[in-house]
Amino acid sequence: MTLVGHRHERIAEEIHHEVDIMLAGELRDPRLEVSMTVTEVRVSPDLKQARVYVIVEGTPEEQSDAIAGLEKAGGYIRHELSERMQIRRSPELRFQLDTSTKAAQRIDDLLRQVKPPIEPTEKP
Repeated sequence: MTLVGHRHERIAEEIHHEVDIMLAGELRDPRLEVSMTVTEVRVSPDLKQARVYVIVEGTPEEQSDAIAGLEKAGGYIRHELSERMQIRRSPELRFQLDTSTKAAQRIDDLLRQVKPPIEPTEKP
């Protein structure tokens, strides 16, 4: 496939980078003052929608407030992305809490309960 076929992936990487920079201090909403990290950005092949996955440190209430704050700031973020990335139209942004690390930790804990770690055996 040509580079043109991977444009949505390149744009996703650039959105990831730019949103990370914005979260580091450009956004002034008090709901966004909790520790947040962008883990992944998925852009549809037609470049009309982007789903931004974030990890938010804090209580479930702080997490839902942070997602609401990001949704509220979505218009500003989208405008800034179109200027910084020099694209005519930036994708519509949807922010979603990334729970994959919690799920992976839960699976790891369950596997450890089922099968205890193997102890090394001594060679005679």
